[in-house]
Amino acid sequence: MARFAVELVFGPDREKRLAVRPEHREYIASLAERGVILASGPYADDAGALIIYEAEDEAAVKEIIAADPYTPAGVAEWTIREWTPLMGPWIQ
Repeated sequence: MARFAVELVFGPDREKRLAVRPEHREYIASLAERGVILASGPYADDAGALIIYEAEDEAAVKEIIAADPYTPAGVAEWTIREWTPLMGPWIQ
């Protein structure tokens, strides 16, 4: 399995994003329960968020993101980068 750092940059329609956020967080929580998400959370300035995924490949991450309620709502732009952690509790 590979790990991916995915950065979200929130769009200007904050009201729309906040309306969709409960569904997004429920979806993220379900992925975390299954071990697909290792960590997630918004930046302190609320301009975006960072999510760390564990998946087979980038195509799998894109499928997961496509199913995230934020995607059809169009409230965030996503940047996917494969990430290779070298130190810390996730290293095996």
